[in-house]
Amino acid sequence: MALSWEEAVAAVTAPGGQFEVARGLVGGVEMNLFVNAPPSLREAFVVAHGRGDQEFLVYEDEHWSFGEVGRHVAGLACLLKQGYGVQKGDRVAIAMRNYPEWIVAFAAALSIGAISVSVNAWWTAHEIEFALEDSGATVVVADRERAERAARATERLGIRTVVVRAGGGELPRRAVRYEDEVDLDRELPAAQVGPDDDATILYTSGTTGRPKGAVSTHRAILQALMGFGCRAAAEAVRRQSAGESSPAVATEPVFVLVVPLFHVTGCVAVMLSCYLAGAKLVIMHRWEPERALELIERERVTNFVGVPTQAWDLLSSPRFSDHDTSSLVSLGGGGAPAPPELVRRVASSLGAGRPGIGYGMTESNAYGPQNSGSDYLAHPTSTGRGTPILQIEVRDPQQRVLAPGEVGEIYFRGPHLFRGYWRRPAETAEVLEDGWLRTGDIGRVDEEGFVYVEDRAKDMVLRAGENVYSAEVEAVIYEHPSVYEAAVFGVPDERLGEEVAAVVYPREGASLSAEELQAYVGRKLAAFKVPSKVAIVSQTLPRNAAGKILKRELRAIFEEPVGQGS
Repeated sequence: MALSWEEAVAAVTAPGGQFEVARGLVGGVEMNLFVNAPPSLREAFVVAHGRGDQEFLVYEDEHWSFGEVGRHVAGLACLLKQGYGVQKGDRVAIAMRNYPEWIVAFAAALSIGAISVSVNAWWTAHEIEFALEDSGATVVVADRERAERAARATERLGIRTVVVRAGGGELPRRAVRYEDEVDLDRELPAAQVGPDDDATILYTSGTTGRPKGAVSTHRAILQALMGFGCRAAAEAVRRQSAGESSPAVATEPVFVLVVPLFHVTGCVAVMLSCYLAGAKLVIMHRWEPERALELIERERVTNFVGVPTQAWDLLSSPRFSDHDTSSLVSLGGGGAPAPPELVRRVASSLGAGRPGIGYGMTESNAYGPQNSGSDYLAHPTSTGRGTPILQIEVRDPQQRVLAPGEVGEIYFRGPHLFRGYWRRPAETAEVLEDGWLRTGDIGRVDEEGFVYVEDRAKDMVLRAGENVYSAEVEAVIYEHPSVYEAAVFGVPDERLGEEVAAVVYPREGASLSAEELQAYVGRKLAAFKVPSKVAIVSQTLPRNAAGKILKRELRAIFEEPVGQGS
């Protein structure tokens, strides 16, 4: 007889098992914990490197074994600690596209007790400079493009730069070539790293116009990873109890990395899951659906974790049927709501493959309710259910816990949550209290525990999985001398989920075009934050009695072609 979800979870979290759960204290708050989690990521990396010649990373025509990655990690860790004097708690920034060296730099920093600072590779020089100064980074490991983009900041702030894949030509001042300085014959230096030590700073766009650095500990990241593993184990038990054979064609899991490593999904849910579990990770140079199909066939990829936009791109490719995708067990991800039609299309296009989605955020280390397989087909608008470490409540504005089916703001509590925003206690207190994270999302939980996200309380646009906070874009627009009023918000887009839109009322007598405004914003913010739709209006923007701009009314402007804008 097939086990229920609750029975399957109870079976895999029972005493003595890999995912045994017990009560424990985190930050003075009692909650459920996976008791068998490693004490730190340093220990987890050492175990992974012990797999020796087993293949870990595939990038283009490069193949890196776990042992080879371990040698690079040890060499870079020695350079950081012994060459540059990086101490426990110091910040090491990583600014590069998805290269194997990104993973090396991350593991090297954490292995000596330093904190990894993930720099968005799409950021402008202005944005990179803010992150480096805000985090207080002492070293940055970068590719040539990002090293040159950050050169003014690293010079001003006195930051050493290690450049990977530098090629020929002169480097910025204070910069060295990775291959010249990293000795692959060194041993990993000694370091004491504990579960409550800070591990990562991942920047998330801020509602005040500046990104905030979300800080997570080693414990939080490892508990999130155990949460992903626990859910997969429970699903396997359910299938087995129902007499279903595993849909996997390949004997071992193989993931393809289609999202940036500087995002929590790419870093934790994909890369670290593979690193610690001994799975192969296929790294794409850039997102191209046709290239993804080639890699899925060539490397027998089993798991595709991206944003819904990428799933649409893959399934809509004119070359989809030309490639063998039978190895795929799961095609899904998160970062944006998935239309029910996409869920059905994944299920019908992949044979044995299953659709999946997760509801996580930077502050939860990507871990949260997940939905996949038959559950997802039966509940296509739900983000799924959690495991015992994840407590979920839905509250009204007076903080009263609502009954199943009632709509309110979603709150999470668990050992996988971040500890706070870097050097921002006031903003931390706004979202964290007594171990509970205020997600800013509006939704409900049904009688079976399925979570449904109905809307976002945060003023945020989700563009192809990228968080774009309206306030950050508005802050830049308001710096333009011709702007009097501005409002930024999201408008629906079939492929991207949402696009960034702006309505602007110019100052009296000023002249302003959509193209001019877009170019101005593009000089200060990453391209994905630049409004693709701009309306220049001839009257002040509508406001409510409290003086707040009524963005809901402004969205109607983009339902029909506007006379001025794009």
